[in-house]
Amino acid sequence: MSLWRDETHPQAEEIFQRWEKLLQEMRLKGYEPNTLVVLLDMEENEKEKVVNHHSEKLALVFGLMKTPTRTPIRIMKNLRVCEDCHAALKLISGIVDREIIVRDRNRFHCFKDGSCSCKDYW
Repeated sequence: MSLWRDETHPQAEEIFQRWEKLLQEMRLKGYEPNTLVVLLDMEENEKEKVVNHHSEKLALVFGLMKTPTRTPIRIMKNLRVCEDCHAALKLISGIVDREIIVRDRNRFHCFKDGSCSCKDYW
């Protein structure tokens, strides 16, 4: 098991493969992971792996795999959405043409067509 990703889910390999495919599409649209949100002392490439496997990103991929096309995806978490995940979810909402609703510790975020209902104030 890797230190930067949980592989215990029965569909972990499929989830990570789907994430890598989505990440390629995101990079084509200019996405670069914001590793400043990783506060651990580690190499830059390891920080990128950590930020790329945040729970809301993996939950989103699972939702994409398991729900019908164009249905909203709802994610709840007990922590605040980090700056990188917020930017990534905005971009992904436009790529996959889905509404993504995330309830974090502070508020609801409704990502749609590349923007968020919080108007980037979170």
